[in-house]
Amino acid sequence: EDFSETENTSQTFPDIVELNVGGQVYVTRLETLTAAPKSLLWAKFTQSCPADLPKDGKGRFFFDRDGFLFRYILDYLRDSELSLPDFFKERKRLQKEADFFQLPELSRRLAAVSKDSSSTEDSGEPEEAELGSPVTSSSSSDRAPRSPGAVSGYITVGYRGSYTIGRDIQADAKFRRVARITVCGKISLTKEVFGETLNESRDPDRPPDKYTSRYYLKYNFLEQAFDRLSEAGFHMVACNSTGTCSYGSNDPGEDKQWTSYTEYVFCR
Repeated sequence: EDFSETENTSQTFPDIVELNVGGQVYVTRLETLTAAPKSLLWAKFTQSCPADLPKDGKGRFFFDRDGFLFRYILDYLRDSELSLPDFFKERKRLQKEADFFQLPELSRRLAAVSKDSSSTEDSGEPEEAELGSPVTSSSSSDRAPRSPGAVSGYITVGYRGSYTIGRDIQADAKFRRVARITVCGKISLTKEVFGETLNESRDPDRPPDKYTSRYYLKYNFLEQAFDRLSEAGFHMVACNSTGTCSYGSNDPGEDKQWTSYTEYVFCR
């Protein structure tokens, strides 16, 4: 009797399921995976048992598909709606994923939007990023308005900074010192945003349609750079930073010297 109960348990899926999709790990509910009847995931997790499905080395159910795009498949299964990021360029690939997972309604919506977007590109209008969802992007209302005819694109602002913290932190802290603010992006965009405050000496005479990672600003105030980007209709979409700490000597009582490199990615 005990053996039978154990065997039955091994033949059913848990309520919380771990997936490995193309190397990306997802954790979701069984009811989410089976939300679309007749879909591939519905068939796998209702018409099969756990022993029938391939697993990775940690026991997660494995699917050899695009792990990045699978997040949108899960979003659709949760709400039957899909909101894509602004300037999403992977609609055709996502449609292929929808076809693989046998989600015909999602595939139809993506095909319709791709068709509409090709016509709006000809007219110069921006693409619509929403698919069947009445909820707008949470950040759209607080973004600076984009001026008519403004070119879309990305600009990355980076800086290497340092500061020192002494034994008496309140009295001895020497706050952020920014050595130089670098600017990376398309030449025409960087000049539009920063104008005469842009130092081009390290990469002179570049055509406006080329890209650079060697420009830097003539001032050292990050907030001033952020203000200019905001006024030009850009908003921050990502940032990352690395840092190290060192002592002036082996004496633990010496000041701590911190150095860091940080990049901010802005999009319009």
